[in-house]
Amino acid sequence: MQTNKVILPPKTIGIIGGGQLGRMMAIAARYMGYKIAVLDPTPYCPTAQVADTQITAAYDDMNAIKELTKISDVITYEFENVDLEAATYIESLGKLPQGSLALEVTQNREKEKTTIKDLGLPVPDFSIVRNGAEAKAALETVKLPVVIKTCSGGYDGKGQLKIETEADKEEAIRFAEEQKHCIIEEWVPFDKEISVVFSRTATGEIEYFPISENEHRDHILYKTTVPAAVSKSVQEKAYHAAKLLGEKMGIVGTFAIEIFVSGDDIYLNEMAPRPHNSGHYSIEACNISQFDQHVLAICGLPLKEIELLQPAVMVNVLGEHVEGLLEHMQGSSLGHSHLYGKASVKEKRKMGHITFVDKDEQAVLRQVAAYENGK
Repeated sequence: MQTNKVILPPKTIGIIGGGQLGRMMAIAARYMGYKIAVLDPTPYCPTAQVADTQITAAYDDMNAIKELTKISDVITYEFENVDLEAATYIESLGKLPQGSLALEVTQNREKEKTTIKDLGLPVPDFSIVRNGAEAKAALETVKLPVVIKTCSGGYDGKGQLKIETEADKEEAIRFAEEQKHCIIEEWVPFDKEISVVFSRTATGEIEYFPISENEHRDHILYKTTVPAAVSKSVQEKAYHAAKLLGEKMGIVGTFAIEIFVSGDDIYLNEMAPRPHNSGHYSIEACNISQFDQHVLAICGLPLKEIELLQPAVMVNVLGEHVEGLLEHMQGSSLGHSHLYGKASVKEKRKMGHITFVDKDEQAVLRQVAAYENGK
């Protein structure tokens, strides 16, 4: 049940998930005058540090979900693996404008790929397998390389395996036997990966952020550059796909789609029903951030027309980069640093990000190079 109920400050926004995305949502909402309640199992999590209330409990604890629903006027989430029973309960009370469908689709790669394919949008060829025998049969009919992924769970490269040779097939068969519900996808050679981040209201109003270009290292997003170096044709195809998916799934809030670009062709990869790492640049580079738009959308308020004020590059700060960032902050005024308040620093863990902006794209690249050389 989606409604366009208007929620005005100082009412309370409940957030399921207390990581960095929830933290940045909360900060955006705070500026507008909203109160914040967060549900997360980790005491004093990043979002709780800027919230009024934390409910410390597991995400599928229905008593905690009911408590959050009671004290909140509207509820959102910062990650897609929200318990569907919990989401359906909140939706039934009219407090989850994003609805449960977007969660249901993006939690399951089979449903995700099928939704894309049913709209006639380009997606790599895929097959679904549920055990080792089915994987063996599927692998006999595909052209290598392919990638096998779990249909649920997995992020930042976890829960997947690339199959490049005949010898790799045995490992893929074992993977399928252990993981059960898996997807085997065609490996699409691509020139680059881009993201389309957009925000949509319950009434169908939609605003697109500038398309960004992503670079990954070890399956984790390393940096995002905007504007992306893509043709007008690619831009139009990407925005068209976003529009169709937004309408099909009744998206409310900020939503992201990762897309492979090969020449003038695009292939949709994955979707996220919430603000996205590749949209962080919008905080400094646009007239409104992906988090601001998200708050406006879930609260039933009009979106702002988006304008890119200046080119930008956002670089993720993982655990092994924190010391380098702190040194950079002491020695340079360049870049906008964001640290997320996580209690422990771990290698490959996203601890923060830094965004470089300038009116001149080459100047931005020089700033990034200076930062990378320094760390």
